[in-house]
Amino acid sequence: MSNQNNKSALTTLVTVFFFWGFIAASNGVFIPFCKTYFNIDQFQSQLVDFAFYGAYYIGALLLFIISSGIKRDIVNTWGYKKAIVYGLLLSAIGAFIMYPATAGAEQGQTGVFYFVLIALFIVGLGFSLQQTGANPFAVALGEPKTGSHRLNLAGGINSFGTTIGPIVVSLVIFGAASWSTDELAVMIANNEITLVTVQGLYMGVGVLFLIAAALFHFSKKLPALKSDTPFESANKARNLLIILTLIIVGCFGYIFSTYSGSEVVTKDLEQTRLIVLFIALFAVIAAVFIANSSASKNEKGWGAMKYPQLVLGMLAIFTYVGVEVTIGSNLGELLKQGSGESGLNALGLAVLNDSEIGKYISLYWGGLMIGRWVGAITVFNPSKGLKKILLIVVPYIAFGVIIGVNWIAGSTYSINEILFFAICVAVQIFGFFLAKDRPVKTLKLFSMLGILGMLIGLFASGNVALFAFLSGGLFCSIMWPCIFTLSIAGLGKYTSQGSAFLIMMILGGAIIPPVQGKLADVFTIQSSYWIAVVCFGYLLFYAFRTKTVLDKQGVDY
Repeated sequence: MSNQNNKSALTTLVTVFFFWGFIAASNGVFIPFCKTYFNIDQFQSQLVDFAFYGAYYIGALLLFIISSGIKRDIVNTWGYKKAIVYGLLLSAIGAFIMYPATAGAEQGQTGVFYFVLIALFIVGLGFSLQQTGANPFAVALGEPKTGSHRLNLAGGINSFGTTIGPIVVSLVIFGAASWSTDELAVMIANNEITLVTVQGLYMGVGVLFLIAAALFHFSKKLPALKSDTPFESANKARNLLIILTLIIVGCFGYIFSTYSGSEVVTKDLEQTRLIVLFIALFAVIAAVFIANSSASKNEKGWGAMKYPQLVLGMLAIFTYVGVEVTIGSNLGELLKQGSGESGLNALGLAVLNDSEIGKYISLYWGGLMIGRWVGAITVFNPSKGLKKILLIVVPYIAFGVIIGVNWIAGSTYSINEILFFAICVAVQIFGFFLAKDRPVKTLKLFSMLGILGMLIGLFASGNVALFAFLSGGLFCSIMWPCIFTLSIAGLGKYTSQGSAFLIMMILGGAIIPPVQGKLADVFTIQSSYWIAVVCFGYLLFYAFRTKTVLDKQGVDY
């Protein structure tokens, strides 16, 4: 392919990255709306993430099981282009199902919420297939050594979707007006705010999925592209993942059964639910360490899992996606929930309602956009001097875009809020300068900054606590390429399989937010953010541990 065709193909490709970001971040607004509309608790509201991100895991696992059965990589058989088209069509089906799933639904009908989850699960299944094809597609559109730069560029577009998604969804559901909490409750009770707007939103998204699928299918500038890497069997890894899936399904199935409506919600029942959730969480951790331990004794049948950097990286992706999603998904409740003092929320700030939190969720996900735009600078091959200037200028340009998009939508930030976040951005820039594009150093620094931000949020109050939590987006922003690069380093012929295992671990976005939601139900919403501290803590451990592993193997990273 010519360089011009490569650029045209990449331009077409990044549209799906935008979709992922738009829908994923929109969940942050959709979750508190569902909680109010369907009269559900914080754990149940986080099942939006469980359905959406759980579909990534199930989709990737099904592809792996099918490929194992036919002894060849099914996505490679189709080609990356067809895989993306099939994924877009599947997501369109899920989006269209949202209409009949919610038809005639009224406030308080909790049963309808589970139909919403099924529709979101199908959308997520399509995203899983799209991502399986799109990531290696982006790498294949040019020199392999610049593949990570193209992924960073695509990630920047993805993050633009995460920035405007919450704003658009907030406008669609609530309109431009900012209703009071009491007014919203009355309007929802009187069916003045209904799921009709949500139906319209997803019908529109479904149409966009179909247009994107047609664009991919009929574009002559997009090659089919297939990998020459042979499929490597890993029966023991497959069996372990199936057992893990059954445990997770069993745990969540039990918890769902306790929400039948007849049970009296007691403190003991809530604690039991929390314990079962932790069993599911620890099952993931145990599976990873069982694989690592067993493969070190006998690597036969473990495939890519025989490499400790990959197995540890799988848990790193799990915790990274989990912490990235859970901070944003529980943010709405943090800003809404009163602490007992009239008019104040858990942070000591004015209680916000569903229609007012969109701009803060946009700011959180915008923090990820800022970091990814910085990560994409290398794509344009600037000189060293220009790169240093861009490292300072680009983050604040991105911040300006966030402020501008919200202003156009009718949401504004106070001078104090802009100043607080500008300081957080300055800390991120300082981290980039210290890290010097080195994956291990970047991961260490940003994990430590993430821990610090969460601790400040836990022990402080007011805007200091709020923006400490919001800074989590800034510090998560650059972690995915770092973890991915380190995890597949030195895998050789197992690189493709290792990448598939890493995609499965997006499961973290399905498990960790519900765990935090139940922690909030049992304790308090602010204290539930201790789980974010633990996640960043593991990422810090991973950065140190993987360096030791790769140094021992003599792998260049």
